[in-house]
Amino acid sequence: MDIPRFADLLAGQVGSITIEATGTQRADDPPPGPILSGAFNPLHAGHLGMAAAAAQICGQPAAFELAVRNADKGAIPAEEIARRAAQFVGRATLILSAAPLFAQKAALYPDRTFVLGYDTAVRLLDPRYYGGEPGLRAALDQIRAAGCRFLVAGRLVADRFQTLADLAIPPGYADLATAIPEKLFRADISSTALRR
Repeated sequence: MDIPRFADLLAGQVGSITIEATGTQRADDPPPGPILSGAFNPLHAGHLGMAAAAAQICGQPAAFELAVRNADKGAIPAEEIARRAAQFVGRATLILSAAPLFAQKAALYPDRTFVLGYDTAVRLLDPRYYGGEPGLRAALDQIRAAGCRFLVAGRLVADRFQTLADLAIPPGYADLATAIPEKLFRADISSTALRR
């Protein structure tokens, strides 16, 4: 898939590129509604089910977001981004950004609900990504100031279904997150397992 503004995204000249299911692309104009961020390597039924549950809860279609820079692994090669983006053609709207952290995403997409699986929520709350606990709190404050919130789907971890209730959310921030009920969405599948 050709992404004409990809170099502009990497250079910081645009904040995001939206690719509609039809293939139409536009810069800095993300759609309204909830956003499910992920690596989508590969896109699978769990991602699609989580997006459908979020759409039902929020009353608007969910878009997917792929950060071209990963908080753990750095920049993803352009050809790999194109391969992952091609999975959404004919299926769903994809937003590309260079924002690996949710405080950065909140600045790009104010007043949005971010849709996360339990494993991503664990990383969101990990102080090591922010230089310690004060940095985590500052990031959560930025997310709140941008009017953003989280919907968290449970996930099977070591033979136990882990949910929002199992997360160590710092005091004063529990209102930022709501659980996706297990009866609305549960898919015991992972991209890692599919790649194996």
